[in-house]
Amino acid sequence: MNRVVGSVLIAVGAFLIVLAPLMRFQVAPALIAAKADQYGISKLEAAGAQYFSIPDGKVLTADLDITVTTRGDVKEAVGDRVVWDEFTAVNDITNSKPGISFTERRSAFDKRSGIGLNCCGVSVDKEPVQLQGQIYKFPFDAEKRTYQVFNATAGKAFDATFVGEETVGGLTVYKFQQIVPETKTETRNVPAQLFDMGESGDVQLDRFYSGTNIFWIEPTTGAPVRQEQQRHEVLKSQDGIERAKAFVADAKMTDETVEELVDSAKAGKSQIALVKTTIPLVLLIVGVVMLVVGVWMFRRKVA
Repeated sequence: MNRVVGSVLIAVGAFLIVLAPLMRFQVAPALIAAKADQYGISKLEAAGAQYFSIPDGKVLTADLDITVTTRGDVKEAVGDRVVWDEFTAVNDITNSKPGISFTERRSAFDKRSGIGLNCCGVSVDKEPVQLQGQIYKFPFDAEKRTYQVFNATAGKAFDATFVGEETVGGLTVYKFQQIVPETKTETRNVPAQLFDMGESGDVQLDRFYSGTNIFWIEPTTGAPVRQEQQRHEVLKSQDGIERAKAFVADAKMTDETVEELVDSAKAGKSQIALVKTTIPLVLLIVGVVMLVVGVWMFRRKVA
């Protein structure tokens, strides 16, 4: 009987010992990935922002409320790919003007590395775009180095440089800074009289964007837990003269949004630790114990 029980324990113990590294190096990486069924709402605030209001024919100064809704397109999530749709609404709180700006964005990216993929109708405001660099998140186990991060307004990726470690909501995070040089984003025909460029007719104005984006990233998950966007958009005539501010704002995530992102990152970090460390270690320990006991019972003489 001892030999039978010992043989079973040896077999199960050996299986668990083999299973432990498989869990750590094969199963865990397969489970750790961005969600296909993502759904989230982030809120930002921008105090003392400036924007050109066409109905008012002038630049207004206001406190802005910004809501970003992100939803995963589960049907397009195939293999290592996930596809997320984003809708951003900007409201002027000071002047009671809701919906001063609406933007849409469709992105596809690798669910583990976070690198953009060009498929599935990726676009910004319905216009096709070539995605580059990180989209929404940094890679799992992010490093203290420079990453290319896609900027939807400029339509291209720019360096996000590691600038130090900080603590957000009890989490140690990496802080990255991205500086976007002045980039022309569109050309529009506008009424000349709005910009003191004539009494009638239309003129062409170019819109230029520049800005600084700051990301606080939880390194294990690669997830952002805080973000600030310093936007500077102006309208220039064809001779390069600035005619008006288009949109100038320093937008920061609200405390409530930061708290939600921190809680999500903490949960993700715990799950990763569970599948990468805790479960493989438990399997290894239990396997070794069972193997040792099994060998002892197998060799034990029947009384």
